[in-house]
Amino acid sequence: MKPTFKPVADHAVLVSFATKISDAANQSVVALDHAIAQAQIKGVRETVPAFVNILISFDPLVTDHQEIEAEVNKLLINLQNVSAKVGHKTVQVCYEGDFGVHTAEVAKVCGISEEAVINAHLSGDYHVVMYGFAPGYAYMAGVPEAIQVPRKSTPTRDIPAGSVYIASAQCLVSTIVMPTGWSILGRSPTKILLDDPKQPFLFDVGDRVTFERIDLATYDRLSKGGCNG
Repeated sequence: MKPTFKPVADHAVLVSFATKISDAANQSVVALDHAIAQAQIKGVRETVPAFVNILISFDPLVTDHQEIEAEVNKLLINLQNVSAKVGHKTVQVCYEGDFGVHTAEVAKVCGISEEAVINAHLSGDYHVVMYGFAPGYAYMAGVPEAIQVPRKSTPTRDIPAGSVYIASAQCLVSTIVMPTGWSILGRSPTKILLDDPKQPFLFDVGDRVTFERIDLATYDRLSKGGCNG
């Protein structure tokens, strides 16, 4: 698919592959992100991939919008041949007790049992499409249709870090205490915020993610060192 280019201030270009969220557009975004990293384009400071577009930030003293667009167009010719390194991460989740704040509600809306909701969540084909909103908030696509529910009209406040949310086809694991309008199915002890300046977060955009069910005793044991802080 042929993308569009939009200048952003004097130091960035937004490359968009679609106007609606799709797996095809996101795959192109991830491929271009890797292609830019491999090409080491002069003046590029940072790339920020999102659902259907990627922001390319550059040093305006070294290059400009036209040069960046020209370099990106060169990469697009062979974009389908780009070998994007895709990692695989496992996130452990406890669905028991008070952790599944909205499991019963999701089950009722979807016309299935609570156990079916959990099993459906575990069976999802998840991949990280972008970071946003809060530190370490990795938005994942892949929630099965059987449990896709919309955002709530009223947010739930003071939700702990490590909470596992879903909304429509998206899923994420929270990293800080904050309100959310998403449906909360469980809690994870898996550390998302890492003490590593070179890789501050567990996930890379494009990573495949598997959720693994654990019981409350295992959660308690694993979370003693702190979940995400």
